[in-house]
Amino acid sequence: MQTAGTFVVEGGHVLNGEIIPQGAKNEALQVLCAVLLTEEPVTISNLPDIRDVAMLIQLIKGLGVKVEQLAPDTYRFEAKDVDVDYVLTQDFIRDASKIRGSVMLIGPLLARYGRASLPKPGGDKIGRRRLDTHLLGLEQLGGHFSFDGEKNLYAFRSKGRLQGCYLHMEEISVTGTANVVMAAVLAEGETTIYNAACEPYVQQLCRMLQQMGAKINGVGSNRLHIEGVASLSGTDHRLLPDMIEIGSFIGLAAMTKSEITIKDARVDQLGIIPHVFRRLGITINVVGDDLHIPAQEEYEIQSFIDGSILTVYDAPWPGFTPDLMSVVLVVATQAKGSILVHQKMFESRLFFVDKLIDMGAQIILCDPHRATVIGLNRRFQLRGIEMTSPDIRAGVALLIAALSANGKSVIRNIHQIDRGYERIDERLAALGAKITRLEE
Repeated sequence: MQTAGTFVVEGGHVLNGEIIPQGAKNEALQVLCAVLLTEEPVTISNLPDIRDVAMLIQLIKGLGVKVEQLAPDTYRFEAKDVDVDYVLTQDFIRDASKIRGSVMLIGPLLARYGRASLPKPGGDKIGRRRLDTHLLGLEQLGGHFSFDGEKNLYAFRSKGRLQGCYLHMEEISVTGTANVVMAAVLAEGETTIYNAACEPYVQQLCRMLQQMGAKINGVGSNRLHIEGVASLSGTDHRLLPDMIEIGSFIGLAAMTKSEITIKDARVDQLGIIPHVFRRLGITINVVGDDLHIPAQEEYEIQSFIDGSILTVYDAPWPGFTPDLMSVVLVVATQAKGSILVHQKMFESRLFFVDKLIDMGAQIILCDPHRATVIGLNRRFQLRGIEMTSPDIRAGVALLIAALSANGKSVIRNIHQIDRGYERIDERLAALGAKITRLEE
């Protein structure tokens, strides 16, 4: 895991070679919390070496879970002697408030020990990210929560074992679904979760829980049926490659006119991601389980069948992931044609476009959710500037823009990028990128 600092990027270089995507960040945060559901050993492999994962492992270790690193990307966890009172310590409150994924500790702790506490979790500043779905779902299972305004702390308790129920999720929340699923697998009786998120991350969590002895039907759909069990056993689990990183590499290849092969991409789990980038005019060849992106002098945005301007919008799975909207927007700046980017799910994720406008991009920010991009078709190369990374995904989008730009760019606040991308500077340097990390 890298420390915070600044990237100095020399743009305009063509990249070439193969790159292996890291393990999926969003899946990692879910399955790490699930180790608390059993006292038996759980081994997780393909974990990315990033800030958010490292912080969550430290939180789990603080709870008394025995943690053993077996390889650079593989850990064994044994949650036999958990100190539930650790959640009330200043160390836990300080560290848990820095990472959004800490919210998924509630379900396992409540299901197994009948109590849990959590400060308001941190994460990206990308707009409102309500906890209602988590809290109301756990409440329907028999958990009671209260909020201490002075300490900024949520407290959860249950009278005895959680009870299965019918749950209609008011929001298709990935982490909310994960939290409720982890609580329901140890609840008494049957639980039906309707309007559940069905992202590959949630599917992977469910498969891991099934290997541990959980009884879950409907995996991959928005209706999950869970029959609670008294206890779960240990298991071995391997993370999927990170589809957000894969999409970012596709965009990087197009922007820098580079030939890049993305190895072991689990193409069967990418949904419509390749399709959306193809609609931007990017050629993507599937070779076995690899994605080959050939060098392209230009790429042209398709229009809709009736000739109207292409609109790309985010939606819950199997729709297009919101985590790649920033990359789509950057890629469109050098395409031939125009596009409307509609970021429906978060209202602050498009505010980084002012940096792209400063770099020479032609973008009209219509409102907090929509931006029209008029592609330059490489007639005018973006120019390097000094900028600050506002969140994980915008940070990588700005890095892609900087790598394609003419001249030098400086990107500050790169701890945001380190939260989600493993040694991104070193791995891109191996392809020929000129990135220098300045430590603070």
